[in-house]
Amino acid sequence: MVPHSPPIRRTIDSIQEDAPGPKWQAMFRSGWPAYEEWFLREGDKARPSYATSSRRLRELMPELVPVYEELVGLAGGGDRAARMLALYRPTPYLTGCSQIVWTRGEPLLIRNYDYRPDLWEATVLSTRWRGRRVIAMSDCLWGALDGMNEDGLVVSLTFGGRRIVGDGFGIPLVLRYILETCSTAREAAAALNRVPAHMAYNVSVLDRSGDYVTAHLSPGHVTIFRRQPVATNHQDAVDWKEYVEATASLKREQYLMQRAEDPGETADSLIGKFFGPPLFSRRYRRGHGTLYTAVYRPERGDVVYMWPSKVIRQGLHDFVEHRTEVQFLGEAPADGAKGHLEPVQQSLW
Repeated sequence: MVPHSPPIRRTIDSIQEDAPGPKWQAMFRSGWPAYEEWFLREGDKARPSYATSSRRLRELMPELVPVYEELVGLAGGGDRAARMLALYRPTPYLTGCSQIVWTRGEPLLIRNYDYRPDLWEATVLSTRWRGRRVIAMSDCLWGALDGMNEDGLVVSLTFGGRRIVGDGFGIPLVLRYILETCSTAREAAAALNRVPAHMAYNVSVLDRSGDYVTAHLSPGHVTIFRRQPVATNHQDAVDWKEYVEATASLKREQYLMQRAEDPGETADSLIGKFFGPPLFSRRYRRGHGTLYTAVYRPERGDVVYMWPSKVIRQGLHDFVEHRTEVQFLGEAPADGAKGHLEPVQQSLW
């Protein structure tokens, strides 16, 4: 039997606010101290100025500028908050994640998000900031880890497993931009080809028709698009061996590809496999435990967030505000345990 550490508890907020207002402002006030600390981790001068950040946002994602300005106002109009919210060349960060697009029957996007529970925003946002309904798992206060819009377009990210950090935006804001401005996988691919991300990421896109694509983004490189249903935490070649080994990225990719090719696999059986090895991780104190499983169903216009003992369903047209507590039972730390991300992170930053 694997020994377990005491459970870690988090409260997940489901919030609906069509236009930026007091609910988002309360979310900002609660999260800002931690985000400000993250923003300053490399020093204030390491981050771009407000003039540079806002100019790049206007150049590359102009449709978001009115929302951005409203949010900055609600945040108090301070320079540091405005720079952080622009998410231009932000502080580097790592995530895990496994995801697959399923198109045998009803199209689905299924994903596990792996990260540290204490650094997870744990907020599901339903908004209509630009007139289009969006449900997203929030990150960086207005970005998205994954989400769906009222046109049935679904997007989800995984870290790409490369050390490179360069010019571009934090990927959560790029995903928010896609959800706010695109309706199809083809339109989303065009946006991903145009808007740079500051780190390597894999983005899976699925639309209501069943069309899908996986994009491999890396700063300074041409974006590669593949009709590949699976994404974990590397790209074509293993660039960062220690990270890939620590997160079992190759093993997870191979496992999901086998599931995709197995004629006996069903959507229900596949979803169940996201709660077992090698996809589900209990390494919460090592930086890559599974925080949630999400199943996006664009034909139905809903998303189901799942944990081993709890399920939350939210719909584009029947969203319910509530607070839900979940707990994470992690592995007890062991001396000399392999797979700890802390030294891997230190080797990059």
